[in-house]
Amino acid sequence: MKKIETEINDLYVIEPQVFGDYRGWFIESYNKEKFMEIGFNYNFIQDNHSLSAKKGTLRGLHFQLSPKGQTKLVRCTKGKILDVAVDLRKGSPTYLKSYSIELSDENKKQLLIPVGFAHGFITLTDNAEVQYKVDNLYSKEHDRSIKFDDPNFGINWGGLNPILSEKDKNAPYLKDSDVNFIYKENGKWKY
Repeated sequence: MKKIETEINDLYVIEPQVFGDYRGWFIESYNKEKFMEIGFNYNFIQDNHSLSAKKGTLRGLHFQLSPKGQTKLVRCTKGKILDVAVDLRKGSPTYLKSYSIELSDENKKQLLIPVGFAHGFITLTDNAEVQYKVDNLYSKEHDRSIKFDDPNFGINWGGLNPILSEKDKNAPYLKDSDVNFIYKENGKWKY
């Protein structure tokens, strides 16, 4: 398992080792011991799985407020997506910066998104399936969205005309949200 730093503090790409032969392939998508060896000690407690039937389906930008924030380990297990994370931790050197990566069933890459980030993705193929682990249970009371095209982030969604849920169509801009993540100098966040 390989940990790759991104240009955004605390946001990492994870590349699992692929074992393949004439029959196909095998990966360990998650192994707690190996995650600890590369410096991560998350207690993932819930798995989520979504299917987006149409290319151009955009889900996001989503997060949960503290104290119910969630670290996510995201992968695309069928098709291809453009996965996006935005640093919402006030005081972070990378505050409001976004990071995008193509995740697919072919490249098998994963994105580790810590608490304090908004997350979203747009499907680049029909019938895209996304699976992700979280380290905190879903909390309707803390569930939030920010408009995917908020000018503060400058995200390039690939020129697709997005298919949005009502929740995402009506999401507020950052300036109207109640984001409560604060970055501490030692790289940790607080509520």
